[in-house]
Amino acid sequence: MDIPALSVAMSQSKLKTDVGISVLKMAQDHSAQQSQQLVQMMAQSVQPHLGGSIDLKG
Repeated sequence: MDIPALSVAMSQSKLKTDVGISVLKMAQDHSAQQSQQLVQMMAQSVQPHLGGSIDLKG
């Protein structure tokens, strides 16, 4: 059994896993930030005085 090679392979596997988790966390944070910005933008675009009445003149 080649212990040093196995150790290197396990270390590389752990590094890949850690990097993958970090990238997913970054993507999750970015997605949450975009969602918050979208909610803020939608809240600012609300105009409650529009659409309350219709003029029907013929």
